[in-house]
Amino acid sequence: MDDLRTMTTLLSRRLRRTTRHVRRLAAAAAIATACAGAAQAQQGPQLDLQRVDLSAGMHRIDAQVAATPQEREIGLMFRKEMPSNEGMLFAFSVPGVQCFWMKNTLLPLTAAFVADDGTIVNLADMKPQTLDSHCSDKPVRFVLEMNQGWFAKRGLKAGFKLSGMPFTKQR
Repeated sequence: MDDLRTMTTLLSRRLRRTTRHVRRLAAAAAIATACAGAAQAQQGPQLDLQRVDLSAGMHRIDAQVAATPQEREIGLMFRKEMPSNEGMLFAFSVPGVQCFWMKNTLLPLTAAFVADDGTIVNLADMKPQTLDSHCSDKPVRFVLEMNQGWFAKRGLKAGFKLSGMPFTKQR
């Protein structure tokens, strides 16, 4: 009789632990699905982001600003075309080594990794729909993506200084 009680108690405890474990797994799966759904729910390009005017010498750039984690995650995904003087400026709150890939991005792009003062740190040509990682050579807060070749056609290289509101010192 005691063995039966002991076995019943042990089985009851295991069942409660298993039930708690299953509930935790279900909650974790729900959270993961919700997070992954944000990028997957985006079926078209994001065209309604805030814009900022930038300059590269005499060349004007109309840049959409991707400032939130979700905006940065989606970036230029799903865009089939982009006007020649248009791009996307990815803005981060603190400098860091920024790395980009081209998953679900249909256009060949060049990424300019840009310091706080507007100086281009390095440039990276990126092939569409690849998972190759393209990183800044040093910590930056800004990355400007343009159609591939835009910087080269204008003779713009690392060390060139862009201008515009994001690169203006705040007083």
